[in-house]
Order: sequence, then C-alpha cells, then structure tokens
Amino acid sequence: MPNLLKKWVESDKHDIKRLSQLADRVGSYSQEYRNLSDKQLQAKTPELKKRYQNGETLDDLLPEAFAVAREGATRVLGLTPFHVQIMGGIVLHEGNIAEMKTGEGKTLTATMPVYLNALSGKGVHVITVNEYLSKRDATQMGKLYHWLGLSVGVNSSDESPEEKRDAYNADITYSTNGEIGFDYLRDNMVVYKRDRVQRPLNFAIIDEVDSILIDEARTPLIISGQASGSSKLYQQTDAFAKTLKKKTDFKVDLETKTVSLTDKGIAKAEKYFNLKNLYDTDNTALTHHLDEALRANFIMMRDKDYVVQDNQVMIVDSFTGRIMKGRRFSDGLHQAIEAKEGVKIQQESKTMANITYQNLFRMYSKLAGMTGTAKTEADEFREIYNMEVITIPTNKPVMRIDKSDVLYPTLKSKFDAVINEVKKLHHKGQPILLGTVAVETSEYLSQRLDQEHIPHVVLNAKNHAKEASIITNAGHKGAVTIATNMAGRGTDIKLGPGVVERGGLAVIGTERHESRRIDNQLRGRSGRQGDPGFSQFYLSLEDDLMRRFGSDRIKSFLDRMKVSGDDAVIRSRMITKQVESAQKRVEGNNYDSRKQVLRYDDVMRQQREVIYDERFQVIDEDKSLKWVLMPIFKRTIHRIVSLHTQGDPKKWDLQPVLDFAVGALVSPDDISLSDLENKNGQEIEDYLMKFVDQNYQDKQKALYEPSQMLEFEKVVLLRVVDSHWTDHIDAMDQLRQSIGLRGYGQLNPLVEYQREGYQMFEEMIADIDYDVTKLFMKAEIRQNIER
Repeated sequence: MPNLLKKWVESDKHDIKRLSQLADRVGSYSQEYRNLSDKQLQAKTPELKKRYQNGETLDDLLPEAFAVAREGATRVLGLTPFHVQIMGGIVLHEGNIAEMKTGEGKTLTATMPVYLNALSGKGVHVITVNEYLSKRDATQMGKLYHWLGLSVGVNSSDESPEEKRDAYNADITYSTNGEIGFDYLRDNMVVYKRDRVQRPLNFAIIDEVDSILIDEARTPLIISGQASGSSKLYQQTDAFAKTLKKKTDFKVDLETKTVSLTDKGIAKAEKYFNLKNLYDTDNTALTHHLDEALRANFIMMRDKDYVVQDNQVMIVDSFTGRIMKGRRFSDGLHQAIEAKEGVKIQQESKTMANITYQNLFRMYSKLAGMTGTAKTEADEFREIYNMEVITIPTNKPVMRIDKSDVLYPTLKSKFDAVINEVKKLHHKGQPILLGTVAVETSEYLSQRLDQEHIPHVVLNAKNHAKEASIITNAGHKGAVTIATNMAGRGTDIKLGPGVVERGGLAVIGTERHESRRIDNQLRGRSGRQGDPGFSQFYLSLEDDLMRRFGSDRIKSFLDRMKVSGDDAVIRSRMITKQVESAQKRVEGNNYDSRKQVLRYDDVMRQQREVIYDERFQVIDEDKSLKWVLMPIFKRTIHRIVSLHTQGDPKKWDLQPVLDFAVGALVSPDDISLSDLENKNGQEIEDYLMKFVDQNYQDKQKALYEPSQMLEFEKVVLLRVVDSHWTDHIDAMDQLRQSIGLRGYGQLNPLVEYQREGYQMFEEMIADIDYDVTKLFMKAEIRQNIER
C-alpha cells in the first residue's frame, strides 16, 4: 500500500509540473494579448477556427486559445483566471477530472477549455446538477462567449423541441445531466428526422462530476408508458406486512438493506393468502409484491428515503437531500410505498426506453469533469470512464482546521452536545453550517434550536427552491444554517464582514455519511480561498453507519477504556480510523455494485446500439428502403422454409409453409399446396419471393410518389421495431430481476443473463422480421384517403 501511495503522489507531481509548464506558455501569450484592442482580440476567434479547419489540432491551438479566453474574461467579467485555474482548464481539455477545492473558481476554469473545444464547431456541453446552475452559469459566462463570437444555448426541461434544437446547435450548450439523457432517448423514439434535437455527442464538461458519475451511476433514465397493473395486490400485501413482527416473522439485514421472511413469517403468509406453498411458481406475482411491501415498510424510511408532499410519494436523493421530481422507484417499490402511506397508488408504467448515466456519458467522444472531491474514487473514474483525477493546487494555502471526530454513546447525548456547541459559537457571532444526513435529523435540530431561541434556516429536500440564496447568506455573522448533506452544492459560501476575526465558518457534521467523499464535501464548505474556519463531526453509537459496520469494535474499545454513561464522550484517532474503515467497506461495496450494474447494462447497451443504429438508418433514408426490406423478407421466408424442409423430402410437411404464405404473403386464391410440392427448399424460397417482388412493385405503382412509398416503408419498419423493442426491454428487466436465483444452481448469473439476453434478442429480431413482412405484404393501399 505505501508503494501504491508513493506512486500516486509521484504521478501527481509529474502531472502538476507538466501542467504548470503549459500554463506558463498560456501566460506568455496572455501578456502579448493584453496589448490588443477589443476588435483585435475578438478577431482571434475566426482566425483560430480557420486554423483548426486547415488541419491544426486543438492541442496545437491550446496556448493561444486559452490566452484569448483568459484575456476576454478579464475584460468582460473582470476576472482573470489564476495560474492554477489554467492548469485545471488543461486537465479538462485533456479529458480528465480536475479536483479543485471549494471556492477555487471551477466555473471560470471551465471557460478556457470550453472556448477552445467550441472552435471545432462540433458543440460543447457544460453539464450541471440542476437547472438553476445551468441558467446561472450560462448567463454569467455567456457574456464572455458572446463577446468572443460564440453562440450559447440553455437546454431546460420546459423548452419546446425547436428551442431544444437551437440550444444543441449552439457552439456551447448548458444543460443538466438528466435532460441530456432524456433528449438522447427521445431522439431515438422519433419517427421523423426533423424531430431530433441533438447533434452527435462530442465533448462534455461535467460540473460536480462525482455526483453525476458516481452517486447517480446506478440511476437509470427511463421513459415510460402506461402498463396494466392492479393496485389491489399492493394494498393486500401492505396490509399483511403491517401484521408482521420483527425477528419473529422477518429479518432485516441493514448492511445489504434486505428483508426476508422467517419460517414463521412464511407460514403466516400462506395462512393469510390461503396458499399451500408461498413460493410456488404460480405465486410469482404475489411474492414480488410481498417483497416490495416488506422493503417499503421495513427498509424505506419516510423523510429520509422519500417524503410525502401533496399526497404524492417523492424520492429524496440520498446524496444531496434534494427531491428527485418525476422520478419513481422501480420494480413496484414506489407503488408499495404509496400503499404504505395510504396515498393514491399510481399505475405501474412500462419502460419504452432506458439508459444509465454510465453508458450515456461514455458515448461522448471526449468527457471531462470538475469537482472538489474525486480522489477517493480515482480508481473507478479510471476503470469505468478512462479519466484520470488530477488534484490542482489551491491558489492560497488552506487554513481550515479539521478537528478529530467526537463520539457519544447515544443519539440524545450527541445532539445535546451539538446544540451546546452551536450555542457557544453563535454567542460569539461565528457562522455555523450544520450538516445532516437525513431530512428528519434537520427538522429535529431545527426544533431544538427553536427551543433555544437561536434563529436559523433549514435547507433540505423540502425547500430546495431557495437553496442558492440560503447558502449565499450562510457565511454572514451569526448565521446558523442546517443543510441536508450537500444541498446547495455549486453555490459558494462567502464570509461576510467581521467573520474572519471570529474564526470563519464552523462546519459541524451531525453524522458521518457512508462515503468519505460526501464528508469531504461538507468539510470543504469552510476555508475557501485561504479563509479561516474549522470542521468537526459529532457521532454516536446509534448512528446508521456505526450500527451497520462499526459499533461492536468501538463498544469493546470503550469498555477497555472504561468509558460509560450517556454523557460520556471520547475523542480518539482510533474512532476516526474505525469510521473511515467502515466507510471504505461501504465504498468498496458500492463500487462493486456499480461495476456489476455496468456489466449487466452493457448487455442492453450493445442491443440498444443495434436497434438505435437501425432506426437512424431508416429515419435518415431519403429515397427508398428497399435495401432494408428485401433482406428482411428473404430472411423470414428462409427461416420458415428451412425449418420444414429438413431431411428426406418425402417426409416433408409443407402445410405450415403454406399457412405462413397465406397468413403473411399472399391471398389463399393465389397459392396451394401443390405449388410448393416437388420443389427443393431453395426453389420454394424463390417461388415465394416472386410474390414478394410482385407485391412490392404493385405498392410502388399504387403510391405514385416515391416519397409516399418511402413514408409507407418507414411507418411499417418503425411501428414494428418500436413495439418489439419496448416488449424486449420489459422482458430483459424481468430476466434481470430473476437471474440472481441462478446463483443457487451454481451458475454465474451474469453469464446466464448474457446468454439468455442474446438468445432473447435474436428471437426478437426474428419476430421483427416476420411482423414487418406480414404488415408490409398484407397492407392494402387505398387511394384518395386523407393522410
């Protein structure tokens, strides 16, 4: 391990030295460009574009382009990127991750690589975690880009397709990660080329890259349609779940967040639902609903995992504390929670298109990111996304003091200590940021502060609309702010007048998150740009993380130290080490889980690419799709004929071939069994293809205009492909949910999923071929009907 750490540090030093030298070259051009007039500096943009078109690479143009953007920022924004910001910009241009501490000016850093890459004319996407930040950054930085002669677009969820298309066609597009993903999926569902909004995915810079590519990695983007489903079964299984007793009827595994019925629980279920065997294959739907009811009642916590607003269950992002509007838990869990909470159960949906962020962002030709916290996940960024994490030095030394954790036996004693610390700091006017992991904790602390008559503001999933303004004021004298995790991320906390003298911003964490990176984000709220401040975490043995991973060892340590009593407190490096050890275990588990998700999703990715490529070819065609259709007709006929013409010709049963011909190709009057007899397999295929050729010619004559024939061909192909693809997505989801059971049979579930998934895909293609053949051949063309 020490050798690995040494290699890591030396690699960073080498990168920093190289980046610093390249930044010096940018600096030398900057001195030259200071003497240019505004018009001369603005003329650099078309000049650099022309040089790129004439064969120079973006790497060749980097020193000059960065210097143009830097000088432009000085004149337009009144901000000059520091040497370290130029280094960060180079990291982004090279398709890596720049780890820059809070307050180091990531937004300004991005302007240089954004400008450089926009010169290619292929489009640059700047991706943020919410629309507020997209619009804010586009407005602020857009002044610079417009001044330099580049166009800027903002892609938001409330825009029309025309507005979205304009935004994507701009040189620089600001958008959220979700909107990019949904637009990609929608583009692959359109029937007409003109309805697409995106260009090919070229270069993206992701702000808060760890939030999107790590925390959200397992979150699939799903476009759904309505599916048939009954709310009655959710209500029945919920009512049953509420009769169960913990330990007697079911067991909860907090580490894996699973619930399983005991033998007594199974017997209770069989009696309740009047069944002989709960796990009989006939009861699959019931057991699925029951599993979700158990998870809803005994794992999913209100005001932590979800909130209920306006009689609707809304998901809370466990990392940011924000409400994830429009998102629903999958596999019936959302409906199970709705039954638990007694709100209206929404109809289950059927997936029409889906993709994970992992596979979405790997489609970009080049991807980069910036964040204050990424080094702990460096291996994952390298392995999954082929991006290195480079830590950029701060412009000024970090003055913040990170104090050791303090541990209390109970939640009550911990919160009492937190309130006492807040009272002490508030009395001297020092601003305080209280970080919580759950919404319910933030509300509890708010009540306690109200009792102490300490004015404060709460920032959590329930009022995130105000988060930017709340965070902006959090550094003022006497301010007390309670924030769920990293709500308000992306907005700096600047210290108000007289705060430096009072010690800067005090950050108090009321619980450790399961990820060290999230804890580091909270700490990083204090001490921006060389400001003073401190951070400290208050823990208890009853915290989630401690109960799941660390409490037994720590309890034995406390016993040895003879620490007892509810008010006992311990400050020890051993506690911090134990917590970090637990966090590393969770991070390792989560990383393995994300890798496993990616392995499974890669099966769907390959299939998705085949289908989407086919769709694009169909939609892009502007003359005729005969070249697509004829091979489909031939494959279908060959598949049917070859199936029934094997072995001794005397024993062939050609009736199924005749049934196929009558059902899919011709009318019964045009063919009989005798027409197929006394022919070999190839001759039968050739005979049937004559009907196909004739039918195709007849339709061409009936549809006078080639454009009408093309439209007819497109409608047939897209209608059949889309129908089968949505059914296939659903079938693959069901396979994925059940495949884990193969492990009990000593089979590798992933290998089985790949094998069966491929087989199902091949069957789907055969079904598409058959239905396209039948729909095309049997369709009647009627003239003079309004379209």
